Amino acid sequence: MDRDRSALEEARRMLAECPLFRGLTGDERNVLVARAHLRKFDAGDTIFLMDSPGDSMMAILEGNVRISVPSPEGKEIVLAILQPGEVFGEIALLDGKGRTADARGLTACSIAILDRRDVVAFFERNPGAWPKLVEVLCDRLRRTDQHLAEMALLEIPLRLAKVLLRMLVDREASPSAPKIALSQRELGNIVGASRESVNKCLNEWQRRGIVRIEDNLITIANRKVLEQMADPDFS
Repeated sequence: MDRDRSALEEARRMLAECPLFRGLTGDERNVLVARAHLRKFDAGDTIFLMDSPGDSMMAILEGNVRISVPSPEGKEIVLAILQPGEVFGEIALLDGKGRTADARGLTACSIAILDRRDVVAFFERNPGAWPKLVEVLCDRLRRTDQHLAEMALLEIPLRLAKVLLRMLVDREASPSAPKIALSQRELGNIVGASRESVNKCLNEWQRRGIVRIEDNLITIANRKVLEQMADPDFS
């Protein structure tokens, strides 16, 4: 019981620190996030599906969440792998329309949920918070545009290097050998390539001492070289 209470308090702290609410006073944020509740999901569980009602926003307390959309060919395009501390589901929550993507647990995860009626009512009472909201949504759109442009324009090794480095940003790991727990099929979905293409690239990098591969764990052995590969024009 104490553990659940502590987890809920941590989840509410994360929501309070969400960029959506940074323009509010501490008391204003506390009133809003006090309404948050917790849910747990197993790996592979559906959190919500594309076009389903956007009746809540969420913050990840533990685990990883995969955000994806189905392609016309029936394949899955992974838009993001979200880490603890990140917020998602805010777009459909704000306009009241359907979800713009699928969200599933990549691993077992614990998520704080804030219902739409509470968020919308709060913003109606606090119109000064809207500019920060616009800023957050614009940032999310820019990141999505960047990801889609990379998939369309860059070669697979360059796309893969950028994705691996991007996934390291929010992870707490040894700077000398940061690790990523993700299958090669998942990586292929993220970079828009087959598992075989990703495997070929990673095996070549392992031969060169850039990464080490063991099961679904990828260890970045030489981050400097990977950064050079991700930005070949940098001098």
